[in-house]
Amino acid sequence: MKVCRVEEMRRLDKTASKVFGIKEELLMENAGEASYFAILKELKKLKKRFVICCGGGNNGGDGFVVARKLFSNNADVKVFILGDPEKYSGAAKMNLDIIKKLSIPIKKVESEKEIKHELFHADVIVDAIFGTGLSREVGGIYKQIINLINESREKGKQVVSLDIPSGVSGDTAQVMGTAVRADFTITFGLPKLGNILYPGYELGGRLYITHISFPPHLYEDKEILCQINDPVFIPKREKTGHKGSFGDVLFIAGAKSYFGAPFLSAHSFFKAGGGYSRLAAPESMVPFLASIGPEIVFVPQKETAQGSISLVNIQSLLQLAEKVDMLVVGPGLSLNEETQRLVLEIVEKVDKPILIDGDGITSVSKNKDILKKRKAETVLTPHPGEMQRIIGISIAEINKNKIDVLQMACSELNSFIVLKGAHSLIGFPDKKVYINMTGNPGMATAGSGDVLTGTISAMFGIGLPIPEAVRTGVFLHGLSGDIAAKQKGEDGITAVDISEFLPDAIKMLRESPEELPSYYEII
Repeated sequence: MKVCRVEEMRRLDKTASKVFGIKEELLMENAGEASYFAILKELKKLKKRFVICCGGGNNGGDGFVVARKLFSNNADVKVFILGDPEKYSGAAKMNLDIIKKLSIPIKKVESEKEIKHELFHADVIVDAIFGTGLSREVGGIYKQIINLINESREKGKQVVSLDIPSGVSGDTAQVMGTAVRADFTITFGLPKLGNILYPGYELGGRLYITHISFPPHLYEDKEILCQINDPVFIPKREKTGHKGSFGDVLFIAGAKSYFGAPFLSAHSFFKAGGGYSRLAAPESMVPFLASIGPEIVFVPQKETAQGSISLVNIQSLLQLAEKVDMLVVGPGLSLNEETQRLVLEIVEKVDKPILIDGDGITSVSKNKDILKKRKAETVLTPHPGEMQRIIGISIAEINKNKIDVLQMACSELNSFIVLKGAHSLIGFPDKKVYINMTGNPGMATAGSGDVLTGTISAMFGIGLPIPEAVRTGVFLHGLSGDIAAKQKGEDGITAVDISEFLPDAIKMLRESPEELPSYYEII
């Protein structure tokens, strides 16, 4: 499913109105009616006290429709308006005029004292204050009332947000000073980035999506470049296949004291269905690694004085690279200067798909031009700190506007980039971005990223093109972590667990897609 920026949503609204005659009044009616049905589904019965907080724009108009629908079903409804009621126009004004005639109690809020008692004694609070129209920090009485709504929720009141929790940026999901924390949210047309990215996703609670009568082809507008990373079909293993049929990947990884990274990456390749895993690691490490991963084909490497892979291995590695399908470079390699030079030469000279992770990303950040010039696909899998190194933008700035930063980086570096984190982002060189929904906080553990590299490379090995291999690898990695969390609890997950549950994740995706977790519901 596509995920919109605020301006893209406005454009779709205009198209619906001008091209298809689906006027603003009808769109608002559909949004309010879908919200009413979501509320009915969540609450089961409506014999409750509802307080509806309406801002001065169309989000407030959506709130008026919800008030009317609830009132028609004998709910106890009170509407509180933040702002000047005389400034409503169009569909919002029409719906305000309707509820006035219905004798629904309506009050303009001048101070928090006028609404505090009602919020604390309500059963359900409907947040229709800002929607996606917020463009600056929340202050004044709006901030006070949002904080009261959250305080009421802590006292056991249920909170529902219309379109997006008020105070959350529709484009970045960042909190604009303060924001409503909802039990569930109904978003209109298509989800916005603020509904799907963190922290907006967490603040919204359960997410409902209603298409408000848009024709289906609008959902797939090619100008909307962001979408949810829905699972890709994984081909079944050929009955006559052999190990070479499922990928031959060379992992260049490991250094003194970094035993886990090379093992986890090369071993996870097998756990995700890969066929032939070669591991080029410092020769002193190989006996131990072979004792825990006997299925791996080892390529012992001469070492630097610090126990990392020496540059003297470059020719033999380049020759070996000619025989394999893909290279994974970087897990646990260390920041040794000589080893870093080795990475740069490999990335520059090897004309095969390369996945670069960990210390390999630090290496290429010193000479980004080699990425721009590569003809074969390049995949980078940075966490925010590594992203900072490769693009020269602070972590704080990256987190404020992840989508724009990722699109810029993918385009400039001619690379597929997986920006790891809560709801990892997968960026393509053509600026498409896929938002991954699988995964959980328990996966923030050492070695988890190494398992991801093995999983992505395995997806390429079993026959998926690089774009689909990256998307599917990220999805499966997160799903495996979710299965591990269900079995062991989030606090008990290790990278080994994530790797071990990969076959279960693949089986679920292939054979029981109906059992996949649901992250939103269309209503």
